Amino acid sequence: MADVRDILDIERPPTPELTKESLLATKKKYIYEKAKTMKRPEGMHREVFALLYNDNKDAPPLLPTDTGLGYKQNKARLGMKKVRKWEWAPFTNPARKDGAVFHHWRRATDEQKEYPFAKFNKQLQIPTYTINEYNTHLRTNPSKWNKQQTDHLFDLAKRFDVRFVVMADRWDRDMHGTKSVEDLKERYYEVSGILQKVRGQATNPEKKIYVYDAEHERKRKEQLRKLFDRTQKEIEEEQQLLNELKKIEVRKKEREKKTQDLQKLISQADQGDLAANQANRKQDKKLNKKKVPAQQRPSKVELVVSSIESAGIKFADLRGTGVSLRSQRLKYPANVGQKKIKALEALLAEYKIEANPPPTDEICTAFNELRSDMVLLYELRTALQTCNFELESLKHQYEMLCPDKTLAIPPSLQMPSDGVHKVTSTTTTS
Repeated sequence: MADVRDILDIERPPTPELTKESLLATKKKYIYEKAKTMKRPEGMHREVFALLYNDNKDAPPLLPTDTGLGYKQNKARLGMKKVRKWEWAPFTNPARKDGAVFHHWRRATDEQKEYPFAKFNKQLQIPTYTINEYNTHLRTNPSKWNKQQTDHLFDLAKRFDVRFVVMADRWDRDMHGTKSVEDLKERYYEVSGILQKVRGQATNPEKKIYVYDAEHERKRKEQLRKLFDRTQKEIEEEQQLLNELKKIEVRKKEREKKTQDLQKLISQADQGDLAANQANRKQDKKLNKKKVPAQQRPSKVELVVSSIESAGIKFADLRGTGVSLRSQRLKYPANVGQKKIKALEALLAEYKIEANPPPTDEICTAFNELRSDMVLLYELRTALQTCNFELESLKHQYEMLCPDKTLAIPPSLQMPSDGVHKVTSTTTTS
């Protein structure tokens, strides 16, 4: 501002000289007041004091107060309008057949409507029959059920909505003899099923004929009664038997695991012997005819025996406790290799047999035995091919050692490649 006055040649008032004392005298001193805070009472926990102390830094109330902004509902606001009129009106329940009249409060402006709770009165459709239908289709052994007893049964079913326990309690024993709940159910469902068949209702898929097995129900209740009447000693004995069964199953699984490991070792040893034999045969061809050392080779009988011993499949026997699917019996064990599985699938396809048949008990047993026999057939074919190869190798060696002699094998002793042929004797001609 002073520069502008100098440019415009305007006089400016004299300014006092700036000194240290003048600056200190004109500086205002601001006094900061400390906010008033309430000190936490001695002996009160900090968490409790934080609950009492609100965000507005107000002091906690000495007495409990109700602000009206909590979970409680506001009071009804009553205006000056006229209240609707109510009246003590009569009504009838359509579910009752005696014509009883009851009263309740309702608004005078509302129309007379049907009693709303009458819709919950659901009535069952109890089948009825005529005398001709009973004589033609429903007649049975009079010592078990006659017409009077059957009529009384269906009358109780209509009165008590097929509550068989109540029906058995209300059964007239003096006039119709003693009948159990199972007897009543058996006769009721027998008559209902016969009437459905006669009247053509069985063709309706929505209403299937229910067949009640009374003998099974009696056995079930008898078993439950025996289970309930067990003593503490019998319960402890059963628990001990269950523990022993678990131990037996654990030992059985361990034995099966050891058997599988042993079979793997045997199969590996057989494969190693076969590889060694092939290597020896290759080495024999490279050697000189006169310097061929006599090497010990396993006979074809030993090869067949070793292959047959490891043949067959031992499927798992699922007879343990707990729930299991029958189809698990058709699964291959863990010790069966993919090569055998593919060979089995090829054999099944060759004989046009379904790979996944319905897992009934009989089919599972027969199908597992069939696959075990197929594995045996596969092993026999493999052993037969090995024997044929060994026979041809011996023939070539014989011809190389004795060029002037030939080895002739009769056709009856030659082994086919697609089956098993029993060798009875061997002849050598010169």
